[in-house]
Amino acid sequence: MPPLPLVKTTMKKLVLAILVLGIALRTQAQEYKTENVVIITLDGLRWQEVYRGADSSLINSKYTDNKAAVQKQFWSASAEDRRKILFPFLWSAVAQRGQLYGNRDIGNMDEVANKYFFSYPGYNEIFTGFPDPRMNTNNPITNPNTNLLEFLNKQKGFENKVAIFSSWERFPQILNVKRSGLMVNAGYMDLAAPGMSDKLKYLNELQHKAPHYLGDSTRLDFLTYEFASAYLKQYQPRVLYIAFDETDEMGHAGNYPFYLDRAHQADAFIQQIWEYLQTNPAYKNKTTLIITCDHGRGDAVTTWRNHGVFIAPHSEQTWFAVLGPDTPPVGEMRAAGITYHKQLAQTIANLLGFDFKAAAGHEVGNAIKSVTYGQLLGLAK
Repeated sequence: MPPLPLVKTTMKKLVLAILVLGIALRTQAQEYKTENVVIITLDGLRWQEVYRGADSSLINSKYTDNKAAVQKQFWSASAEDRRKILFPFLWSAVAQRGQLYGNRDIGNMDEVANKYFFSYPGYNEIFTGFPDPRMNTNNPITNPNTNLLEFLNKQKGFENKVAIFSSWERFPQILNVKRSGLMVNAGYMDLAAPGMSDKLKYLNELQHKAPHYLGDSTRLDFLTYEFASAYLKQYQPRVLYIAFDETDEMGHAGNYPFYLDRAHQADAFIQQIWEYLQTNPAYKNKTTLIITCDHGRGDAVTTWRNHGVFIAPHSEQTWFAVLGPDTPPVGEMRAAGITYHKQLAQTIANLLGFDFKAAAGHEVGNAIKSVTYGQLLGLAK
């Protein structure tokens, strides 16, 4: 007979194995609760601000004109306090009940897998699930790749229930609306939808009266938010994507106070969307929220304005956050490792019970296992 301590150890391992197997079997038998998905991107928002809050080196640089005002609004000696000040929703609701990826200070890394580190390649990667080297420009080329949103739009119960609102005008090409038939409202396009409310009709008029501070290709984020919010309340889409852009615009302009302000504004918009979802029975406890960016930007005072492989080293560094009924409430992910944006498409598809990878007709990254309970046990495709 083996020594008693060895018997006890063996029994403990056996009991643990049985428990894990039981959980795995229950998870396999149980469908995910997610029935709807809201995806929100903040163009070119650095992981540094997400995890460290306002950057003292940039506050004290030539890129901040009223240093005292910015310090009063966004500064604290503690990085954890600063990030809560800048992103109160992200560091309350999401940190308490969801997951945040990409804090490189603790070894948890998130990156784009494409080699360009700018917008079109970044959005292509998120929604097609792979870094196509042909998508290497921000020009209005039509994307030949099948994307997640058009795939979802063809699934039973999702037909004409997928909607996209973006501040940047390029999304009709990124999502190939001529082929996909997706409802995409981008830049200063008028929205055309059957039976539109008076508010949506008014927003069509208002956007042309508002100052085009960002030029004619990029709409102000507050207008994009108002369109998306009003559409959500009237048409109740199953999948909603909102693409904000002003963080990138303010970064390129070298205006750090406005960059922080637009990030803070986007956090408030996201909170308002989430709070509405929690008051509507069609969405409450049935909706997963994904928040991320398309690329990072330079991590030094001399490079933060820009991004791109030849311009700003480390601008492939990104982040993302998840909040929903199928996501373990881990908060800030502390496990050392790396995730890629090419994995988000299959992750989102899995949450809704679909396999985009099998249907895309091209390479698609594997789902991120830790995003759902089932995937923690290796059950994801």
